[in-house]
Amino acid sequence: MAAASMNDIKARMRSVNSTMQITKAMELVATSKLRRAKERAEASCVYRRILQDALVSLSRFSERAASVYTEKRQGGKTLYVVLAGDRGLAGGYNGNVIRLTREVFCAKENRTVIPLGKKALEFYERRGEEILTSAYSQISSLGVSDAMRLAREILDRYLSGEVTRVELVYTRFVSMMTVVPSRMTLLPITLPEETDDGSDPITDGDPDELLRAVIPDYLGGLLYSAITEAFASECASRRTAMNAASKNASEMIDSLSLSYNRARQAVITQEITEIVSGAEAL
Repeated sequence: MAAASMNDIKARMRSVNSTMQITKAMELVATSKLRRAKERAEASCVYRRILQDALVSLSRFSERAASVYTEKRQGGKTLYVVLAGDRGLAGGYNGNVIRLTREVFCAKENRTVIPLGKKALEFYERRGEEILTSAYSQISSLGVSDAMRLAREILDRYLSGEVTRVELVYTRFVSMMTVVPSRMTLLPITLPEETDDGSDPITDGDPDELLRAVIPDYLGGLLYSAITEAFASECASRRTAMNAASKNASEMIDSLSLSYNRARQAVITQEITEIVSGAEAL
């Protein structure tokens, strides 16, 4: 019985050790991807800040007319752009995004969804949600041109009146250890309050035309920045999850080793006892 138990423990130790080797390899891959994703996310923030500064400057014109991009409209659909991961094994990353989306969904609203990432697409297909497009199902391969194309598609539907509000749900990358599920209203845009200091910015052209020209790039910049942050967050979450899995596997191997040594000691003690008992009988 003890020998059979020892064999079972050894088989389980081999299985756990194989799993630990896989989790360590996945952790190394996630760490490598995280470095590049972090650099890309930080670079995208520069472009976004420049566009935000331009938008703030244009909004300071004292004679700025009301813009279709800023007015709140009734009716139409609410469009949700949801960024999740392409794969699992990332801890609660995908689940936290879906949970936040459920919280911001209104029960009786007329809505449609653009899922970015394979996991988001699969989830909303299973739920039977109206999906506007599934062309962005691989978030790891999305670049600046994809974000700009998506921004134009969203703006076309917004200007036509089909969509009256656009919400973005993604994961904000704070650090390698901290990622935060977040939401952002993309349209209508909330501009800063007008100032009365009497100093309008100096521009070459009509401010309203400039504002209309900046909005598509601004929206595309927000989307690209969110995509890079979401991918960096996925890599960070997978790295953390695989690191925790490797630690748990190591602790399990230590526990199994202790059980194996105890079982082995029990077998040795039993054999010694049998030898001594046989010698006394003679």
